[in-house]
Amino acid sequence: MEQLQIEIDSGSGFCFGVTTAIRKAEEELQRGAKLYCLGDIVHNGMECERLKKMGLITINHEELLQLRNVKVLLRAHGEPPETYQMAKERGIELIDATCPVVLQLQRRIRQQYDAFPEAQIVIFGKPGHAEVLGLVGQTDRQAIVIDHFEDVKQLDFSRDIYFYSQTTKSLEEFHRIIDFIQEHISPNAVFRSFDTICRQVANRMPNISAFASRHDLVLFVCGRKSSNGRVLFDECLRVNENSHLIEGPEEIENRWLHGVKTIGICGATSTPKWLMERCLQHLQPTTPGGSCDPKATAP
Repeated sequence: MEQLQIEIDSGSGFCFGVTTAIRKAEEELQRGAKLYCLGDIVHNGMECERLKKMGLITINHEELLQLRNVKVLLRAHGEPPETYQMAKERGIELIDATCPVVLQLQRRIRQQYDAFPEAQIVIFGKPGHAEVLGLVGQTDRQAIVIDHFEDVKQLDFSRDIYFYSQTTKSLEEFHRIIDFIQEHISPNAVFRSFDTICRQVANRMPNISAFASRHDLVLFVCGRKSSNGRVLFDECLRVNENSHLIEGPEEIENRWLHGVKTIGICGATSTPKWLMERCLQHLQPTTPGGSCDPKATAP
């Protein structure tokens, strides 16, 4: 009987920003410091649980108001200016793990808003997403957020538009929106677009598409709250209808394996490598001889 081939996508796993945030948290916790994190450090429940066992305490903004003279980590998504002011007033030491790409985007939007407060600052992003809240905060909450192509029709094309994107949005849809605005903007109005999509994330789209297309079954390991994960999983599903989004190995169903010869395991920028490896280990007893082909497994 032919051996089942299982491959972990070498391009999946934490992005630079998430890796840095987790490293900073681990360093503080290993020193025995009491550390709070404002919001989930990453949109992956199992990784959050691992850090919780190390001592990380996750809080929301309301709980932040109750704290005084403690250490609070700001995750990679970033925060609006009022969070920094809130912390300063309460003697809170911030460990700022905002992703450098997000931080640069915040500064650009702030500078644009300060220079042209009467213009429409438009952000292509998911409403309510932590990164987007931080970006909107740079404009005193005046920025317009559009989540999908259809939302672009609500803009006032007689006024100046400065267009940015959440770092993890679809590059293809971003350019589609740009084309629409260019076609409809008034000749008397200014339109400027700024490609602020993280290339480390954007480049995963074609890579994960190729990965998903070469396997009979794709297991996309990801927390269901991950915005980036949803975009990448949808791409897997587009090229391979036998793709399944799972949060961990316990969600793998044996019926998915029927008639399958190759399995691809991949994930989002919020998916830890150890979790994908755990899914591989879960599958090993189902393979002939009790193991998968080690040559087919990414390092």
